[in-house]
Amino acid sequence: MAKTEDYGLGEHTFPRGWFMVAEACELDEGPKAVRFFGNDFALYRGKESGQPILLDAYCPHMGTHLTANESSYVIKNGIHIEGDSIRCPYHAWRFGPDGKCNDIPGLDCKAIPQAAQIRAWTAKESMGCIFVWHDPEGGEPDYDVPFLDEWDDPQWVHWKIDHLGSIETHPQEVLDNMADARHLGPTHGAPCQFFNNTIKDHVLIQRQGGYSEEFVAHLSTYTWYTGPGILLSKQSFGEQSAYEIITNTPVDDGVTQVWHGVLARSPNKIATEEDVANARIQQAGALHAFAQDFDVWCNKRPAIQILAAPHEGAFAKSRTWYKQFYNPRAKAHEFQKLANGQYSARGLDQPPDDMISWNKHAAIAAE
Repeated sequence: MAKTEDYGLGEHTFPRGWFMVAEACELDEGPKAVRFFGNDFALYRGKESGQPILLDAYCPHMGTHLTANESSYVIKNGIHIEGDSIRCPYHAWRFGPDGKCNDIPGLDCKAIPQAAQIRAWTAKESMGCIFVWHDPEGGEPDYDVPFLDEWDDPQWVHWKIDHLGSIETHPQEVLDNMADARHLGPTHGAPCQFFNNTIKDHVLIQRQGGYSEEFVAHLSTYTWYTGPGILLSKQSFGEQSAYEIITNTPVDDGVTQVWHGVLARSPNKIATEEDVANARIQQAGALHAFAQDFDVWCNKRPAIQILAAPHEGAFAKSRTWYKQFYNPRAKAHEFQKLANGQYSARGLDQPPDDMISWNKHAAIAAE
């Protein structure tokens, strides 16, 4: 299992950016214990605001995990979550969404120790997913969580997220797909007729298309990463169109958790039950194609250095782009300057002119 240091990515073990940590509906079942970026967290939905809240997991009092408990009377008596605050299941110390202790049973609030606080993280809900902003330097977000306008259109069927678990693969290997023009035929049965990449600051775009054996039709995709952890892909095949989401989040160094979904357009202005059923079939087909990549990643050795052929794609530029998230924010522009531009793959056509601006969402993200 290769780690960040092996790839020479930068000063930080884990990258800066927005990352998925849960499907939103999971919080309907109550607080969750989750682990990402080599740390344990307490994730819950505030009863007052309805917003997701992510705190470091362990109470500073005696080290109790705030959400990894089902037997405490704090939970049984329904006082675990109060408003937007959470009580420790051991001694019922209560912490607000800012991570500061705001109540200790039997103690005047003025006597609460100043050290009774834990780190709070910026979390947002978008398109049925919970995302957290991770920054090793503790900075505020410098770009927004992506959002598709189609999510609010009743013609489009929402995805039901596929939870694919974690793999002992560094996310670098996942990101390499964005520049890999020549795996699409052998792996997915969809060799490229055209292909290119555009890199603009924190956004990496891939445009590609060709005949797909899987869909028995011409498949065109406009795929983009907003930062290092969230992929969205606009896909057109035959008379159908959809958006695919793939998110990857580091669990530990060299271990990655992955989710997948498809937002599908129905033929009706308001999607019917039959349209929903067909969308689930469409998502299963997309998952089957993604599983072909998954199968490779789970059974390959790390590509610390790629023995690249000149017709494959801009691997070096893609990896340079990725390094900006592993280094101090003050250095990000240095990597952006080296990576920004448009890159083709030798022997493949350029995308059609109308596809250059095919997706407004990626264009907005790249502004």
